[in-house]
Amino acid sequence: MERLVEAFEEEVRINFELGCKCRATVRLRSLSSTTAVAFKVQTSSPHKFLVNPPTGLIPPLSQATFQVILKPQTHLPTSFPRSPSDRFLIKTAPAAEPISATSTGSPISIHPDWINSWFSTNPNLPTYDLKLKVAYVGLFLLRQAVSGGETHAAKNIIKRQKSILPELSSQETESLLSAACQCCDPDNMIGLLLEAGLKTDSSVRVKLNDKMSAPIDSRLESKGWTAIHVAAAHDQVEELSRLIKELADLETDGSGLATLDCRDKDGRTPLHLSASRGNLKCAKMLIEAGADKNAKSFDGRTALYRAAAGRDTKMAALLMEMGADPTNTVDTTGRTPLEIAQEKGNVKVIEILEQRELMLTAARRGDLETMRGLLKRGAKANHSDQYGLTTLHAAAIKGHKEVVCLLIESGIHLECVDKEGHTALHLAVEGGSLEIVELLVTRGANVNAKSKKGVTPLYLARAMGYEDITQFLFRRGACSSSFPSSSSMSSMLQC
Repeated sequence: MERLVEAFEEEVRINFELGCKCRATVRLRSLSSTTAVAFKVQTSSPHKFLVNPPTGLIPPLSQATFQVILKPQTHLPTSFPRSPSDRFLIKTAPAAEPISATSTGSPISIHPDWINSWFSTNPNLPTYDLKLKVAYVGLFLLRQAVSGGETHAAKNIIKRQKSILPELSSQETESLLSAACQCCDPDNMIGLLLEAGLKTDSSVRVKLNDKMSAPIDSRLESKGWTAIHVAAAHDQVEELSRLIKELADLETDGSGLATLDCRDKDGRTPLHLSASRGNLKCAKMLIEAGADKNAKSFDGRTALYRAAAGRDTKMAALLMEMGADPTNTVDTTGRTPLEIAQEKGNVKVIEILEQRELMLTAARRGDLETMRGLLKRGAKANHSDQYGLTTLHAAAIKGHKEVVCLLIESGIHLECVDKEGHTALHLAVEGGSLEIVELLVTRGANVNAKSKKGVTPLYLARAMGYEDITQFLFRRGACSSSFPSSSSMSSMLQC
């Protein structure tokens, strides 16, 4: 039975507190484009959980939600954040024909008893079962983990709730650090909290520094973090913006500290930290400012590898959109981001990483239908290969007019360049297609764009003997006065 739905999260994450009801909302997405999907939710712990509603119907390519309610508990979970004994099973099946016929994308109102009865009276119904694990999170349990010196539990709660530390009040921060100071391994626990984004003001530092073997600020310095590492790791967008502007006015002094790709003691750049923590705005800001999106830390991992290993779909999508290379391998293991995503079993990340090759192949072949299908499923138009050649470059040099039109309509930047600074117009000229050249120029491509070696489309057209393209570019305002030296022509043709 093929997969009919997917959950937005692989776990039911419950913000736990003693003695009160705790709720979590689970979102499901239909993967069927033609048929409504019925679902029925079952739990391994019915004495602990209520589900509302326990059954439902999802229209084609639509979404549905249900709420999990944990009854008031008098004891802590036996293990957290992951609870092996608590699980949910979501049974799904294509809805009956009369219901499917009414599924037009708007919510469908069907009484739960009807769906329950339908599942019960159709024991041989082909179903697809979706399994969700349970994780208990929240500040209450984080404080328990910190005070008990349970570093692994604390780390995994923070991993599941990336905003939990930055959003704490000053009083909550002081309380958490005080608990860390009293645990069996205060240095490691406090280091974990600070590196994960716990913000401390001057009053908290004064109160706690005398209790610690090393001051708070020096703990981050001991990791080799600069101010830009701290801002990127802690999702301090405004501070990162200010630091980037400062760096733009500085010259590197040879130590590498005045660059966007400065390294900590593990060889991690600020982009690595942003990617590991899911800080999308910071990651995008760093790349747009010129950070190396394919930089490797000392363990050989790139930012994209870290996003794939962490099952971070949004970060993987952003990095791919910004041109990160999914074929880069970890030096020690030889594994790529795609291979680690396959190992982790994250279908969405796998699809995102595979989209680059599918998009580029469709562009090279002029496969319009495949390209349309990929774009409809959320693929980005501006995927590029290891040489910086985008889908627009690939379609332009091959003369695939319909694909070029589709890519432009999809919003791809006409002036995107490869690693040698060539635009799509350069490659259209190289491919000798007057039709593609006319199309790109008509849509706004810069006729005087220069590669890194100073080569313009007009220079290229003349050098390659394309008289019709040369005349067209002249008529559209191409400048004939600034050509590179003749000695650069041979090197340009070798690019």
